[in-house]
Amino acid sequence: MGSTFGGLEIAKSGLFAQQSALKTTGHNISNANTEGYTRQRVNFEQAGPYPPSSRNRPEIPGQIGGGVTAGAIERIREGYLDDQYRAENNKTGYYDSRSDALGRLEDIMNEPSEDGLSKTMDRFWESLQDLSVDPEDSGARSVVRQRGQAVAETFNYLSNKLQSVQGDLAKEVDVTTKDINSMATQINSLNEQIAEVEPHGQVPNDLYDARDNLMDKLSEQVNIEVSYEDPPSSADAMATGKANISLVNENGNAMEPRLVDGSTNSTNELQVNYNDDSLAESVSLGDEEFTMSAFSSSGKLKGLLDSGGFVNGNGNPDGTFENMLADLDKMATGFAEAFNELHRSGQSLNSMADGDDVPAFFMVEGDANEDGVVEGLAGSIDLIDEIKEDSDHIAAAKDPYAGDGDNASELAGVQYQANDLLGEETSLDDYYESLVGSMAVEAQEANRMKGNAETLKDSAQKQRDSVSAVSLDEEMTNMIKFQHAYNASARNITVVDEMLDRIINQMGVVGR
Repeated sequence: MGSTFGGLEIAKSGLFAQQSALKTTGHNISNANTEGYTRQRVNFEQAGPYPPSSRNRPEIPGQIGGGVTAGAIERIREGYLDDQYRAENNKTGYYDSRSDALGRLEDIMNEPSEDGLSKTMDRFWESLQDLSVDPEDSGARSVVRQRGQAVAETFNYLSNKLQSVQGDLAKEVDVTTKDINSMATQINSLNEQIAEVEPHGQVPNDLYDARDNLMDKLSEQVNIEVSYEDPPSSADAMATGKANISLVNENGNAMEPRLVDGSTNSTNELQVNYNDDSLAESVSLGDEEFTMSAFSSSGKLKGLLDSGGFVNGNGNPDGTFENMLADLDKMATGFAEAFNELHRSGQSLNSMADGDDVPAFFMVEGDANEDGVVEGLAGSIDLIDEIKEDSDHIAAAKDPYAGDGDNASELAGVQYQANDLLGEETSLDDYYESLVGSMAVEAQEANRMKGNAETLKDSAQKQRDSVSAVSLDEEMTNMIKFQHAYNASARNITVVDEMLDRIINQMGVVGR
């Protein structure tokens, strides 16, 4: 037969269980606006019944319940929703950095506008046309010189500004790698704290939340794969164990070594290495070094590298800003060489008077590479000193008489002439228009992909919030439910107490 005081134990178990649930509900409400917090719940379990199954159990009609126990406190979280969110967050990080970089590129090129290279060159061609009408006019010659200087300075400005932003992107790459390494260190520290708690049968939910929150942020920087070490045998069934984090390449394969290795409680530092030209040449992960083509883990870091510049698999410079610099050098080379060649073939006022050779118009320093491009010319192109000092060196004439302006007219037509360096049957105008058009299309595509990625990320976040986020309405309902259950358990104790009082104090001795 069960104990007379068994009813008190059952009611007491109800009090303690509902009290645990109320505390957990309060914890949820307190953290309703905490970043990365996952709502928790207490799993109630029936206590063992009386009498238990045994050979000598008393013969009573059925088992009597033993009350309730508060089992594990569980996080309400779905792993596949985490994976989905991190995948979309990774794409958002990549396209956000690409969109930002291309937006800065569009601001620098500033096309179409009154201050862009296209309009500056149009003014230069117009000044040459004006000179062809009156080649002896010193004012017209001065305007050609000033407009030519403006063209050179615009090339210089664009080149220098592009290199400046390249440097800013390289600094941002450095900051991003430091953030990645810092988050990896923090995750490793949380792994160690979790490993100290789990063997004692406890489930460190708040530590799990902190670790998952860092993983979410890390997924924006690089593409990651998360796996877990098996927890110790003494751990609770809901314990997850220490986390391993690996970088994932574009083929979906995990890269070795791991960024965070839970089996050894260690991290491997990520570092981007640059060559003498300030281009990303390789990426180091611990003791391993990867070429830029082998390191293809998408995310913000990859977006910055693709934008700023890197050495591709063929050993050639690549990247949005690096390619734009190369295209400007190519355009400046084709423009300067074609203009100088035609200018030298004409006659200036000084050559007619003194018989001197006609100089070039633009100064071109440096040797051409195997493609015929003078690297860095866009940043160094300038008028030669003779033109700067005396506009009479401008070769406006084709034939040696002062009133001839045919050469100035032909110089103005350079903009429409096919330039072999720029491509078959490609003029300066066509080349620059193609350059700006490609940039605009690339920027538009990056903005479109950024918007799509953000939409999908928000959708994944809403799905995850529907499962894991704290709903204040639901928690208030639970609080009332647990409060009523607590009050009912307290009332049960009062009833049992009255029963015991009747037995102990009010039942008299027979025959007294």
